[in-house]
Amino acid sequence: MTDVSPMSESPVVDARLPIRGEWLPLDHGYALLGAVARVVPAIHGRKQWGLHTVRGERCDGQRLRLHGGSAIQIRLPADDIKELFPLIGCNLAVGGQSLTVGGIEVAPLQPAARLVARIVTIKGFQEPEPFRDAARKQLSVISIGQDPERVELTVGKRRVMRIHDKTVVGFQVWLHGLDSAASLAIQRTGLGGRRHMGAGLFVPVQRMR
Repeated sequence: MTDVSPMSESPVVDARLPIRGEWLPLDHGYALLGAVARVVPAIHGRKQWGLHTVRGERCDGQRLRLHGGSAIQIRLPADDIKELFPLIGCNLAVGGQSLTVGGIEVAPLQPAARLVARIVTIKGFQEPEPFRDAARKQLSVISIGQDPERVELTVGKRRVMRIHDKTVVGFQVWLHGLDSAASLAIQRTGLGGRRHMGAGLFVPVQRMR
């Protein structure tokens, strides 16, 4: 379930660490979490932290080619950024590939009327219609400062995450008609679970690639 407990007073931001490397598996959320946690083990105990999947160019059905804009990006309270310092300059092994990590760039969350999450997972909901109802129910209990019924929720592509030998089913989710306060609240809180593996993290539509 989504953590709907009061958020830290520290503003939530996206900390971006550019990476150099050749490619990653398309489904790299679990492997990336493991690599980051070996350097910053605190990530496992921080419910507010979210680890975005890396963006790049799909080069076949299994791989993501990295480019100049590829980065490890962690959503977290600004007060926690110092805990990421050990990642700077590291060489991380992710999915059989070596990544060299650069310095930290910090970006505040930006409100947008349309948000998208690459994948949202809700335990026990693997079909589009029941999943939509469950996502709508979660949205209704988040304090977003806007009538949730006025937010359009669209379930997109079916996606899967693999964790060891377990396959987790989720869906791309689009939210439309958000005012600024609601947009920021949803970006801070997210929907569903597995936030540390890139699930449930929303970004403005124009940022999704």
